[in-house]
Amino acid sequence: MTEQTMTIRQMCDAFEVTPRTLRFYEAKELLAPIREGQKRLFTRRDRARLKLIMRGKRFGFSLEEIRQLLDLYDMGRTKEQLERSVELAEHHLAEMQARRDELNDAISELSEQLQWGRAELKKSGEAA
Repeated sequence: MTEQTMTIRQMCDAFEVTPRTLRFYEAKELLAPIREGQKRLFTRRDRARLKLIMRGKRFGFSLEEIRQLLDLYDMGRTKEQLERSVELAEHHLAEMQARRDELNDAISELSEQLQWGRAELKKSGEAA
């Protein structure tokens, strides 16, 4: 490995992913490591792309959405990429907030039910 490239093992260690994950992203043409026979060497570009892929996945972006953003960047259309990124981020943020609100409601309801159940158990213990 040089400072410019990393092996598949080094990438796995650095990003806490499996070789299968890296091969999957390569098959989907999201990463394009240098091939030397069976050996894959990942460039700084691949590392930056993997970081963006992982961040996008964490935020709920689909691989197709991530691909579109990376393609816009590769074509030098950074303003368009930024506009699309903001649009997607706003959409995903709204979805995440809605899921959070639903989860908060479920937590409140379950807490109330649990409190009721404990009170009922306490009553039935006193009656026995």
